[in-house]
Amino acid sequence: MEPALFTEAATLIAKTAENDGGFHPPSILEFFPPVVLFEGTPFALTRITLIQIFATVALILIFWLGTRRMKLVPGRFQSIVEMGLDFVRNGIAHDLLGRKDGNRFLPILTTIFFMILFMNLTGIVPGLQVAGTAIIAVPLLLAIISYVTFIYAGLKKSPKKFLRNSFAPSGIPVFLVWFVAILEFISTFLIRPVTLTLRLLMNMMVGHLMLVLFFSATWFFFFTAGGLWSLLGAGTLAFGFAFTVFEILVAVLQAYIFAILTAVYIQLAIAEEH
Repeated sequence: MEPALFTEAATLIAKTAENDGGFHPPSILEFFPPVVLFEGTPFALTRITLIQIFATVALILIFWLGTRRMKLVPGRFQSIVEMGLDFVRNGIAHDLLGRKDGNRFLPILTTIFFMILFMNLTGIVPGLQVAGTAIIAVPLLLAIISYVTFIYAGLKKSPKKFLRNSFAPSGIPVFLVWFVAILEFISTFLIRPVTLTLRLLMNMMVGHLMLVLFFSATWFFFFTAGGLWSLLGAGTLAFGFAFTVFEILVAVLQAYIFAILTAVYIQLAIAEEH
C-alpha cells in the first residue's frame, strides 16, 4: 500500500474522531470506569468490579457443579473439572514441590491459577470484553498472597536459615555481605512481587486495547468510511479474530506463569539449603 494511502487513512480517521463519526480508539480511561452501583458508599461497584464478581461466581459455580456428586466413572463435565485440577496438581504442585509439599500448597496454587484464568478469559467474552485482571487490584493482591506464602513457607521450614540465605547466600566474601544483602532484599522482597504484578497486569491491559482497536477500526471502515475502505475493515476484522484466539492463549499462559512462579518461590524457600 502506498504511503499516501496510509496518510489519507490517518487523516480520515482523525477527522471522524473529531466529529464523533464512529471511530473511537482505545483509551487508558477504559480501565477507570465510572461507578454503576452504590456510588458514594464503600461498596461502590464499577463495570470491571462487576466483571470480577461475575468471574468469581462462575468459577465457584463450575467447581461446585463439577464436584458435588463425584462418581467413580466420571461424566463429561466432571472429567473436565478433574482434568483442570490434575493439571495444577501434577503439572505445577507435585512437579516442583514434590507430593508432600505439593499437597500442602495445592489449595493456594489451584486458587491462584483458576482465579487468574477465569478473570483473564472475561476479556474475550462478548458483553464483558475486559479482563478482571486488567486493573492493578487483582494482580497486586495475588502477588501479595504469593509472597506471604513464600515467606511463610521459608520461616516455617527453618527461620534462621531462610533469613540468612535470603540476605547473604553462602560463599559471599565477608566484606561484600552488606552489599549483597541489600541487593538480595531488593531483588527477592521488592522486585519479584512487582514483576509478578506488572507481568499479569500489562498483558491483560495491552490485550484489551488491541482488541478494542481492531474491532473499533472494523466498525469504522465498514459503517462510516464505506467504499473501498471496507477492504481495510475486512483486514482489521481478520486481525481481530486472530488476536482473540491469541488472547485465549495469553489468558491461559499468564495464569500458568503466575502459578508456577509462586510454586518456584515456595520451592526456593523450603529447599534444603534454607
